[in-house]
Amino acid sequence: MEERPLILISNDDGVFAKGLIELVEVMKLFGDSPHSGMSHAITVERPIRINKLQEEEGLSIYSCSGTPVDCVKLACSKILSKLPDFVISGINHGANTSISVLYSGTMGAAIEGCIHGIPSIGFSLDDYTQEADFTKAKKVVARIFQKVAEFGLPDGICLNVNIPKGEVKGINFSRQTRGKWMEEFEQRTDPHGREYYWMTGYFNDAENEARDTDTFALLNGFVSVVPVTTDLTAYTAFHFMQKWKF
Repeated sequence: MEERPLILISNDDGVFAKGLIELVEVMKLFGDSPHSGMSHAITVERPIRINKLQEEEGLSIYSCSGTPVDCVKLACSKILSKLPDFVISGINHGANTSISVLYSGTMGAAIEGCIHGIPSIGFSLDDYTQEADFTKAKKVVARIFQKVAEFGLPDGICLNVNIPKGEVKGINFSRQTRGKWMEEFEQRTDPHGREYYWMTGYFNDAENEARDTDTFALLNGFVSVVPVTTDLTAYTAFHFMQKWKF
């Protein structure tokens, strides 16, 4: 009998998050799925603890006191007997389009898998509620995972997949929207009279007329699939910097 792939699943919403539970259900159809449960943050100044929460045939569930990236690092180096065949992260409660890819713990886990040379995907649903309906999202996860399992991914590339909340009209290959969060901080006072700050703000889309972006796809009912590279080199800047003299 053909050996089923080893699939590592992680997220940044916690081990009991609905999106993670739904993702595990989808991945059970495809392989053995050990599951470990902040942008690309790692823990360096305090110990990391892991706890095995569940063990059954084809599924091991762990919780980790660290970040999503810590989860992937620990799984690959200490928990698993071999590198997983795939790293699947999510399903995140809330979209991770545009610049959010740099802040997303969901994508942090996927990017870490990519760094290890493992085909990796981060999935997010554009619904921030804990009662979100993942029925359609699970079908999207299955379709995209099947393609990655069949064709693989280029070295140094992972996928950032965002799924609309309502009707899914189709799947678009998209690019990351140029935009940023306009962050504002409200100054508040706690019950002990100490000042603290609460971050608020809104997203500023710098190209809201563009039709090939992840934000446009999501707002118009399409799944956006953005290939993300671990190489952050701005190659187009070399021509500009040639005028510098040292």
